[in-house]
Amino acid sequence: MPIDTFRGILVPALTPFKPNLSPDIDAFTKHCHWLLDKGADGLAVFGTTSEANSLGLEERMNLLDHLIESGISPNVLMPGTGTTALTDTVKLTAHAVDRGCSGVLMLPPFYYKAVSDEGLFASFSEVIQRVGNLDLRIYLYHIPPVSQVSISLKLIARLLKSYDKTVVGIKDSSGNWTNTLSMLKEFPSLATFCGSETFLLDTLKNGGAGSITATANVNIENIRKVFEHWRDNSAEQLQKKINNVRKEFENYPAVPALKAIISKHREQPSWKTVRPPLEQLSAEDSEQLSSMLKKLDFEL
Repeated sequence: MPIDTFRGILVPALTPFKPNLSPDIDAFTKHCHWLLDKGADGLAVFGTTSEANSLGLEERMNLLDHLIESGISPNVLMPGTGTTALTDTVKLTAHAVDRGCSGVLMLPPFYYKAVSDEGLFASFSEVIQRVGNLDLRIYLYHIPPVSQVSISLKLIARLLKSYDKTVVGIKDSSGNWTNTLSMLKEFPSLATFCGSETFLLDTLKNGGAGSITATANVNIENIRKVFEHWRDNSAEQLQKKINNVRKEFENYPAVPALKAIISKHREQPSWKTVRPPLEQLSAEDSEQLSSMLKKLDFEL
């Protein structure tokens, strides 16, 4: 694996909003610092969990600038830059590289469905050529349950053949362990991250880089214990513990549920705010989720 790739547990940091639905820059910056203090190896800001596709380009770039200005090293930042528009993806990607970010997490263009590998290759290739910076490091973002556009093994192979110094990793959020295992086996040089910590131990056993997972917003310390101790006898029990927490969150819409728990534990009602079309978790569901987590001895 290239020495300059991310490893460990990266957090797709939640984006807090003010009551008027504008990003709460101070709360966002504070949350990101807290995640790093708790042991996150990096921050994959502006991904699915960040409500990135409900944010405008200027909002994303402004938030990234504030993180860096607040003292967070760009070396630990992997901002999401993939959009439906080629020029927007280029703009976000170039901005991240110019700010010194160690990598970007890139969705395929996801509006048009049933597109060919040829079309997707052309899109990724055009972004790389237009950014035109040798420091660019791309982590592909495979999340077909949401994007409805897959990054096939053949496409990955072609990208690696043409851009082996630029395309260095992938986040597999397919939810399909067989697919993740295929990536791990076929592309051992690729820094492969599972999109759910449920697969973390198996990913590490098969040479993977770690996990980029939503639940790390509230459970980073326990998830990172699996990464630290995956070779130890305690690994299976540690994995079971984080699986139990993940299972409870999977009973609810992910972003509203995570925000509800942070709001409750920090006693900050504004943290519950999500941008439409997402909706806040109901008070009843919030209490039910909190109750179930309490039974698991979960602490934020």
